[in-house]
Amino acid sequence: MIPSEEQRHIRDAARAFAQKEIVPHAAQWDRDCTVPVEVLRAMGPLGLMGMCVAPEWGGAGADFVSYALATEEIAAGDCGLCNMMCVNNSPNCAMLEEHGTGAQKERFLRPLASGRQSSAFLLTEPQAGSDASALTTRAVKKGDRYVIHGTKQFITAGRSADLAFIVAVTDPSAGKRGMSMFVTPTGVAGYRVAREESKLGHRAADTCQIALEGLEVPEENMIGMPGAGYRIALAYLENGRIGVAAQAVGVARAAFEAALRYARVREAFGKPIIDHQGVAFRLADMATKLEAARQLTLHAAALKDAGRPCLQEASMAKVFASDAAERICSDAIQVHGGYGYLNDFPVEKYWRDVRVLSIYEGTNDIQRMVIGRMLA
Repeated sequence: MIPSEEQRHIRDAARAFAQKEIVPHAAQWDRDCTVPVEVLRAMGPLGLMGMCVAPEWGGAGADFVSYALATEEIAAGDCGLCNMMCVNNSPNCAMLEEHGTGAQKERFLRPLASGRQSSAFLLTEPQAGSDASALTTRAVKKGDRYVIHGTKQFITAGRSADLAFIVAVTDPSAGKRGMSMFVTPTGVAGYRVAREESKLGHRAADTCQIALEGLEVPEENMIGMPGAGYRIALAYLENGRIGVAAQAVGVARAAFEAALRYARVREAFGKPIIDHQGVAFRLADMATKLEAARQLTLHAAALKDAGRPCLQEASMAKVFASDAAERICSDAIQVHGGYGYLNDFPVEKYWRDVRVLSIYEGTNDIQRMVIGRMLA
């Protein structure tokens, strides 16, 4: 698809921000494992933290294609930082806008969508990843409050976030219909960062194990009806998978552009290496995979904007883009030769950052299961 003028304007604004505020610092953030919360705050005035949220609640009111385009640009700057942006946009802002009460929107959605605060989504547990129905975190009602006990794992922005969205079991006898969704500030008793993970990539984002130890949440902080938590969480799978596909496209584009620049200036046997067929063919394949991944991603986003079902297309975009991006980033290292293996050049970071995209937001194995079932 060809983006509209307005969509291109949003893309270009995100690109300008990324090139000025993210790219010059990304390598240092990676080395120091710095989480640049101040950059997330700076994204707020551009509308990047609540892109599809209505302006009345502090969002940009943009369409989903614009969100995918902006995500590509921020991910090209730093994928870990982009992932924190994406979690804040969807599921968190999206679920609040669709399922939150007026009071919840005023208290929680407005600061999230405007970028004054950021958020984390607490779904995965140590023993429950792809199988979200196996959650064991419990929320027990006591008077007008719920008391939550459990452990959440691989939580993006678990330490740095201001707000946490928590899926917990409120009725153990009801299976998937016994889970509810809650929102709470993170700086309260009972919310503890048990461990901050040391990771291969995404080092500009904190990924944590969170211990919920008698966390008390007021009843009015439940999002939606009791028992609706699992349904609400799964309602934003399409959003998340398109978002991850856009992240993959962004990192792959950055890797491809770095390889292309290097191939034009690095000489071997008396000429730039891009003039050698072996390198030129590799770059041609990289460019083709990149464009195919981008078009699959934008197609899924356009279907969502049109209100059409797109679960299959979102899964296709996610699995293809993340697989292609990993190969593109590996090929970018190969184009650089031995220098690609050094952290003096950015391509080794791109490969480290892109590796997780085939794992989170539903592993690519799960995506293939989804696609296969829809073909049957």
